[in-house]
Amino acid sequence: MTLRKLTILPTGTEILLPAGSPLTEVEYETSQRLIPFGCRSGACGACVVQVLAGFDALGAPDDDELDFLEDLGRTGGDHRLACQCRLRGDATIRVVDDI
Repeated sequence: MTLRKLTILPTGTEILLPAGSPLTEVEYETSQRLIPFGCRSGACGACVVQVLAGFDALGAPDDDELDFLEDLGRTGGDHRLACQCRLRGDATIRVVDDI
């Protein structure tokens, strides 16, 4: 099993997850609530993160996710909904808390 590293800022926490894992798996790896999750279907916006490194390692966003991020004012291409991402390589994200 290949493990990939996810670094979560601002805490600087590093989590190892099996390649292909959804980012929602983070909550099973630590008792801390590092990424807020709500609906888990890409409809609430609670889990918006800014991707600082490894954007391609999270899989490509679909049109629905991109449209919703635009509705939230998160244009420019460096934001994702964590619930829609699967970790395929190492990545660094920052939790967005000003939605």
